[in-house]
Amino acid sequence: MNTKSKSTALQRLSWFLIAVFALPYLGFRPESIGEADRVQKVIIDAGHGGKDPGNLGTRRYRTTEKDVALAVAQQTADKIKAMYPDVEVVLTRNSDRFLELYERTAIANREKGDLFISIHCDAAENKSAFGSTTYVMGKNHDDENQVALRENSVILMEDNYQEKYEGFDPRKPESFIALTLYQYAFQNQSIEFAQTVQNAFKNDVGRRDRGVRQQPLYVTSRCSMPSVLIELGFTTHSEEEDYLHGAAGQDALSTAIARSFGAYKVRRERGLPPAGSTSAASSSTATAAETPEAPAAPAPPTVEFCIQLSVSGLKKPTTEAPFAGLDAVWIRSEGRLYRYLQGHYTTLDEAKKALPSVQAKGFADAFIVAYRGTDRISVSEAESLTQ
Repeated sequence: MNTKSKSTALQRLSWFLIAVFALPYLGFRPESIGEADRVQKVIIDAGHGGKDPGNLGTRRYRTTEKDVALAVAQQTADKIKAMYPDVEVVLTRNSDRFLELYERTAIANREKGDLFISIHCDAAENKSAFGSTTYVMGKNHDDENQVALRENSVILMEDNYQEKYEGFDPRKPESFIALTLYQYAFQNQSIEFAQTVQNAFKNDVGRRDRGVRQQPLYVTSRCSMPSVLIELGFTTHSEEEDYLHGAAGQDALSTAIARSFGAYKVRRERGLPPAGSTSAASSSTATAAETPEAPAAPAPPTVEFCIQLSVSGLKKPTTEAPFAGLDAVWIRSEGRLYRYLQGHYTTLDEAKKALPSVQAKGFADAFIVAYRGTDRISVSEAESLTQ
């Protein structure tokens, strides 16, 4: 191994150790009062651009995903500035130019943003697929990482990408693991904003809500702030493509994103009315009496594995659909979000054995998570702690 290879290997090992041992203790206290809670600068990233057109849709339009993303990003920026003159808005690109993925995250980090919003349009071989989705960083099932493969593949268009991204290959699932660790500290805030956007798309704009999902996306992985990637809709669906290219659709979607930003800013800066709100502080100091929503749920051990079913801004009874067919379903409150979990497993093997049954009962996207006390930790760390 030459000196350069050794240096690269040591860098990777260092970042991995930092991620595994440090990140579980960072970013999980959104209830802390102070400057860290202020949302004063937002980074808005229009996906693709220049030689990278993004997806081409039905090919009925001369414009493509990159043009729709830029138009909505610019309108969102203008509306946030108008609504909140004290907020600084930074666009990663303000024209039709090619921007490498690492440059987008470098801009966000250099500007020290408080929130990163990447705007895109979706595509599918199934031409009937439609609706809006907001993605946060996370490791999904290997066979369901199609969005990540598509959005990360722009790296292959860049010169010397092997050296720039230190061996990261968007075609290899194992490359996604390090990405997931890096953004872990901001996951709760990212999910909170993502859910706010989805609610606005559904309730204010009337779009089909495809939910908040997790994918290992490079552009959101390297930002040292809460980050989301918004898929406005499918340009491969004729009617939705017309909506996305139209002035009315772009105005409605950008308004929804701007208002979602405002709602997120108010919550982060403690502007919530006291009635009906559940503070993140109560979640982080939750007692055993609060946690077991399901009857006969065992007291959680110091380190435990659970199966995550879904995340929602609405609290639903665990005894009703879609959870009625499962045993030991419980809810973890995190700010204004509710994480629906199943089981309290003392080993990873127990959780793995239970997972197929849970997925077969209507939760195909369910996956294993781990906690140490009230803090969520990586599954790999939990496995090492329980061995």
